[in-house]
Amino acid sequence: MAEERMAGSERAQRTGQFSVVATPLGDVTVLAVAGEIDLDTSADVRRAFAAVAAPRPRVVVDLRRVTFIDSSAINVFIAAHRDLTGAGGWLRLAGPAESVIRTLEIVGIDTFIDILPTLGEALDK
Repeated sequence: MAEERMAGSERAQRTGQFSVVATPLGDVTVLAVAGEIDLDTSADVRRAFAAVAAPRPRVVVDLRRVTFIDSSAINVFIAAHRDLTGAGGWLRLAGPAESVIRTLEIVGIDTFIDILPTLGEALDK
């Protein structure tokens, strides 16, 4: 399963209980984020996106352990989507908690970024 493929994590950035870990899985990079994505931590997520290098970058953000997002997270996702699709790649969000998905739906991100219930579905789509 996709969760088992994440054992070879290469990079982590931590701020308190927040973390973002980038794991390449073939031609896809999984960014596993934990904690709150807010004004204090969104720069770490932005840097993780910036570190993804490929001719056609494909990124799945694993949100299963994210407890809260604010407008700074929304801005990071929108900018990443724009940058990745502009480079011929894509962005998918996977496994958000109900409160996180509600925020994403309220601002309409679900209309242009795929949000899937599980990491496996996001990787297999």
